[in-house]
Amino acid sequence: MKMLRFGYVTAPLLGALWMVVLSVTIAIAMSFATGEAIRPSMLLSLFWGAVVGGLLLVLRQRTIWIGAASGLVLIALIVGFGPLQIGPDTSLSTLLVAGILLVASNAWSLRKICAGLPQAALTRHEFEEAVIRFLTGFGYIFFTAIVLIPFYVMVMTSLKNQSELMQNPLDFAIDFSKGAELFRSYNELFTQFNFGTYLFNSFFISVLTVSITLAFAIPGAYAAARLRFRGQAAFSRSILLIYMVPMIVLALPIYIAFSMTGLRNSFWGIVMIYPVTTIPVALYMLQGYFRGLPAEVEEAGLMDGLSRLAVIWKITLPLSLPALASVSLYVFMIAWNEFLLAFMLLDDPSKFTLTRGIASLNSSEIPRQHLMAGAVVATVPIMALFLGLERFMTKGLTAGSVKG
Repeated sequence: MKMLRFGYVTAPLLGALWMVVLSVTIAIAMSFATGEAIRPSMLLSLFWGAVVGGLLLVLRQRTIWIGAASGLVLIALIVGFGPLQIGPDTSLSTLLVAGILLVASNAWSLRKICAGLPQAALTRHEFEEAVIRFLTGFGYIFFTAIVLIPFYVMVMTSLKNQSELMQNPLDFAIDFSKGAELFRSYNELFTQFNFGTYLFNSFFISVLTVSITLAFAIPGAYAAARLRFRGQAAFSRSILLIYMVPMIVLALPIYIAFSMTGLRNSFWGIVMIYPVTTIPVALYMLQGYFRGLPAEVEEAGLMDGLSRLAVIWKITLPLSLPALASVSLYVFMIAWNEFLLAFMLLDDPSKFTLTRGIASLNSSEIPRQHLMAGAVVATVPIMALFLGLERFMTKGLTAGSVKG
């Protein structure tokens, strides 16, 4: 460990590891974007990363020498001795684009990671700071890839036709010259598979779920936060106990009960059962926020002659709009994405929710691009809604964390 805390060891080591991270990332990205075979070479990535990291340290990170080292790596890529290896059918232009991306991103990011490192012994602070910068960069790339790669594959697959998927299922390059023909799968979803109805059903059920949840959660959370009654502490602590029971355990009793009462395969059955899963989390979120509001404001309203319900309506709720927005968005996402209950209780295609409709596309008789197009249709609206209202959700989750 002491040996690592020398600049001439730390810089090449971090450089080697960082080159592996970048070569794997760029190889995957270029393979997906072009459909051509590009593979990272782990040993050569370690070698060239250590070389560039060492040169950055020895040559004091001067721009001219950084450019020279990057050019050396690019030449090595072209002659086949670089961090990236290409297949026999890969074009030179693809290799050049991948190489330029690799050396440019490596030079810029490695310079940031190794900033301020001396050649001699490092203090503990300097060593830990360099390692943290490396781990931060790795975390950004890793978690971004986890999120983007499945979504990218989903979108690109939805733009393919059956012959292209049969010819090469791993080719995610898109021929934009086909124009509107690229969106053929989406057109067929709405004209042949009734996805417009599924969208409306999901939206209708989700909005009703939000309304019912708030109608029960607001007075319940207010009572737990403000009123004094027997069993208040036990009620507050047990709100989330329902989540300790997996929904799959309750699936069979729910199915039997709904079948006997005629609620299976109906909107109202779904609307009745969805709030059961969302009210506890809404209660938990809102009671924490209500406790953070100053009680003196409500007491002043009571002294002015307002009833308790009028205080809630005229004072508490206007002050709680950020929390209500965040709870509504969270409940809407739960209802929109729910699958198990919809799959179990709905059999009539005219009453399918979006997730149930997508499950019906998972068949050997239906081309895979339609399944991916359905997944995109289900994902994009809720993603746009979340990104548009994310600031309200953040305010709602944090505003009640500090009392007063």
